[in-house]
Amino acid sequence: MLVYEGIKTDFLKSVEQDTIAYEIEERIYEKMNRHTVRNEFRSWENSMEYMYKVLNDKEIPDDAGIAIEYNIPQTSKRVDFLISGYDRKEKKNVVIIELKQWDKLEAVEGQDALVETYTGNAIRQVVHPSYQAWSYAVLISDYNQSVQEKKILLKPCAYLHNYRRRNTDPIDAEQYSVYQEDAPVFTRGQVEQLRRFIKKSVVKGDKKEILYEVEHGKIRPSKSLQDSIAKMLQGNREFVMLDEQKVVYENILTASRKSMDDGVKRVIIVQGGPGTGKTVVAINLLAKLTNEDQFCQYVSKNSAPRNVYQKKLKDKLRKSSVDNMFKGSGIYTETGKNVVDTILVDEAHRLNEKSGMFHNMGENQIKEIIHSSRCSVFFIDESQRVTISDIGSVAEIEKWASVEGAQVEKMELVSQFRCNGSDGYLAWLDNTLDIRETANWDMEDIDYDIRIMDSPNEMRNLILEKNKVSNNHARILAGYCWNWLKEGVNDSQVHDIKIGDFEISWNLKNTTTFAIDENSVNEAGCIHTSQGLEFAYVGVIIGDDLRYDNGKIVTDFTKRARTDQSLKGIKKMYKEDPKKAEKIADEIIKNTYRTLMTRGMKGCYVYCTDSKLAEYMKECLTTKRGK
Repeated sequence: MLVYEGIKTDFLKSVEQDTIAYEIEERIYEKMNRHTVRNEFRSWENSMEYMYKVLNDKEIPDDAGIAIEYNIPQTSKRVDFLISGYDRKEKKNVVIIELKQWDKLEAVEGQDALVETYTGNAIRQVVHPSYQAWSYAVLISDYNQSVQEKKILLKPCAYLHNYRRRNTDPIDAEQYSVYQEDAPVFTRGQVEQLRRFIKKSVVKGDKKEILYEVEHGKIRPSKSLQDSIAKMLQGNREFVMLDEQKVVYENILTASRKSMDDGVKRVIIVQGGPGTGKTVVAINLLAKLTNEDQFCQYVSKNSAPRNVYQKKLKDKLRKSSVDNMFKGSGIYTETGKNVVDTILVDEAHRLNEKSGMFHNMGENQIKEIIHSSRCSVFFIDESQRVTISDIGSVAEIEKWASVEGAQVEKMELVSQFRCNGSDGYLAWLDNTLDIRETANWDMEDIDYDIRIMDSPNEMRNLILEKNKVSNNHARILAGYCWNWLKEGVNDSQVHDIKIGDFEISWNLKNTTTFAIDENSVNEAGCIHTSQGLEFAYVGVIIGDDLRYDNGKIVTDFTKRARTDQSLKGIKKMYKEDPKKAEKIADEIIKNTYRTLMTRGMKGCYVYCTDSKLAEYMKECLTTKRGK
């Protein structure tokens, strides 16, 4: 959807008459029923003055198409500025310009395409403007049928008109060069350079006809995107489906195809415990449905599994349009009904009610996902709810499916492929942590390497040894009982966790792929960087929030680190309703350790800060009930 559209002369006139910001504001309200905040209005006034200066050049055709705030279909993303026309070879071109008000930024080491700048009233990590412009161009190319069939060329760039570039500027750091090759950045004082960039692509005007073609293009994945995702799965053994995974996969395919044929909205709920292959099924469905011309997206609330699976699929390709297929769960607050063919929601138990940085956007993520898709698939394990804001449950999904008039189908993944395929270990763990009573009181005859260690150093040494023989597939994880020290977020020599003579850093902030990074075995991951992922071996540190006292398991939310957001609001709740607060905190703390202790496929080595808990767990490993 084009919020503002016209030709160059229309735009110049509107800026000269000081009406351009008002025109954009009015059209946003007309087309999107959304009021404009003051800061956004002022940014238009500022940026459009600079674009007036850029376009006030006789060699840029007067009838070139101009669009402002192009809302990319099926997304909440908006492109700031578009210019359309023909180049010297009569090829159709659209120049995409991402406009920024920034006047300062810092490079972020160790993370692909991220910078740090002041935005949204705080210093935040955001994507580099070149990456943003490039990714928007790729997204449009990958899913807009008109762009594909009419061979419309998209030329992205960024314009930071308030930014004074200097020698060896962080915006030009080597890590960003791969994106600047396709989407150059222009800064304050570079009007002439930006003009030359535009004039290479727009030599002859099109009277905004090319913009019309883009706006009315149907949504369909491109052949190149289909080929890319298919090639990435080929030969990737960890995405091979086994037994009932294949059965569930085929049944979901059938249901999704039916929704495309008969128009009936369908919701599929797939329940499965740790290691049953929920993600394997989801990734295979993403590839298959995309290759069947469906607009399909993989969604998770937690970014850790998204980042890891993206990296595994892309392998050594830094730039890949596959990025646009992996989305956060809060992107559907403004999308219309059935705009996505199939949404695959992994870790559905982690969904939230509200979206956005301040949890003030939208109504309910489950409702919005169902509303936005013809077919939605929720992969869920209710025993992995680990924060107070997690609302994902079968009952909640069924409720919103009914509201949206969707048919509901339930499926289950039972076979355990993690923990050496041992359902017995999971049952023992539930019984030991007092999550639910099971028949597994000991680990006799259960083929899984679970050990309770006498010291954290002993645990670390064992994990380091296992990491060498498992091809970097062993990690140390810990309960969130130690603060994340601000001065050491990117320095593994700053140790957040200290237990006697044992010290270790939390996983570093400057990477989003702790699970597969080469040196992260020397750091400790938390629930937020390990949930949804798996390792060959895990060492788990149980902190003071879980103890053994007077013959029973005791949880204590006051021992959680103040930097942990998992139980945000629990103290206030405790003052108002102590029993409710204790019940919720008890469930979350136990679920957290259950989740951490089920990340290892072959073994789990546990150190408890509470010696009584350690002794109790050792007894549970060997002592039969009644002895």
